[in-house]
Amino acid sequence: MISIDRVSKFFGEFQALNQVSIEVMAGERVVVCGPSGSGKSTMIRCINQLETHESGRIIVDGVELDGSREALNAIRARVGMVFQQFNLFPHLTVLQNLTLGPVRARGLSEPAARELAMHYLDRVQIPEQADKYPRQLSGGQQQRVAIARALCMEPGIMLFDEPTSALDPEMINEVLEVMAGLAESGMTMICVTHEMGFARRVADKMVFMDHGEIVETGPPDRFFENPESKRCQDFLQKILHH
Repeated sequence: MISIDRVSKFFGEFQALNQVSIEVMAGERVVVCGPSGSGKSTMIRCINQLETHESGRIIVDGVELDGSREALNAIRARVGMVFQQFNLFPHLTVLQNLTLGPVRARGLSEPAARELAMHYLDRVQIPEQADKYPRQLSGGQQQRVAIARALCMEPGIMLFDEPTSALDPEMINEVLEVMAGLAESGMTMICVTHEMGFARRVADKMVFMDHGEIVETGPPDRFFENPESKRCQDFLQKILHH
């Protein structure tokens, strides 16, 4: 579903990604972890072309990301993304936030878009919030709205960029539960997160990044019980025992 082959990316002098290669199969759930500044977010932002890569190849669902408008449009329709910040439109209700994309980008009628939006609000377990404005919701509810909004575009792939890092601790689980539900439905997912309990529960494959490189990948059992690299061992020790 996603093939990243020897991708490098610079911000000025700083090399954010160094020859990164990874394959993600349809229906696979990949969790990416690593210290701050290790390139995790940059890698997933390259997949939906919020960042452009300087060298290497990225192919998503058969489309090569070559910087063209056609490739960009094809990819944006197939890849949903959820960010740390919820990025909801504050002047629109929850329902309006959800119907905007399907109507404008997918050409759905208002009634069809509303039906779709309610379906996904149900899925993230807050249908009763449809007529509220984002400011009337908790952070956890806003993030669930953001997930529903991405799902309304009916993507084949979902990318999550530290979706719980801006949330209060008591709201983290409600968002992770929704994500776990998506994982169980067979959605192809790449998730950047420090939530290792969640990772252990849903990941098919763990990826550890450091200094712009993929240092280690493996199934969760091996990754957590018996990481091969010293850098990965140190990282897990810090994160699992603090």
